Amino acid sequence: MIPTRDEALSLLQEYNSEPFHIKHALTVEGAMRYFAKELGYGAEEEFWGIVGLLHDLDFEQFPEQHCIKEQELLRARGIDERIVHATASHGYALTVDIRPEHKMEKVLYAVDELTGLIGAVAIMRPSKSVSDLELKSVKKKYKNLNFAAGCSREVIERGADMLGWTLDDLISRTILAMRATDAVD
Repeated sequence: MIPTRDEALSLLQEYNSEPFHIKHALTVEGAMRYFAKELGYGAEEEFWGIVGLLHDLDFEQFPEQHCIKEQELLRARGIDERIVHATASHGYALTVDIRPEHKMEKVLYAVDELTGLIGAVAIMRPSKSVSDLELKSVKKKYKNLNFAAGCSREVIERGADMLGWTLDDLISRTILAMRATDAVD
């Protein structure tokens, strides 16, 4: 079963109540929808968005079992295996051995951590927005490993490699994705 967007949001809210986690899920949903259209998967935009919305379903309640417990939770609801695989694969080489295979899974893997880092840079700006954020500002903060230390640079770089994109290209495109959805993670 592929849930509607409203069903996916309701499921997310069943397991997550912290505003930060909800906002992050909405940001990743928006980025995934943007990339679906941008990369020629416009017919699958809703599906990509649902994957983005549900990707951290288990993180708030089961952080030690992240990307493991969500598989159980999604399967118990009869959620389509493609969503189970996609959401779990963003924990590849961290908590699970489920490699991102589809372009959508690789995008999720690459942008999950990056949206957090870009959001952290944006809120430091006078505008508190991605609307005027430039690549050089993100790169400057990216190099400072103490800034947004919870955002794994290794995962971001591995994601760029999976997509065959340069790091600069991934960051620039993700800024555009976040602008299109008016998101600050």
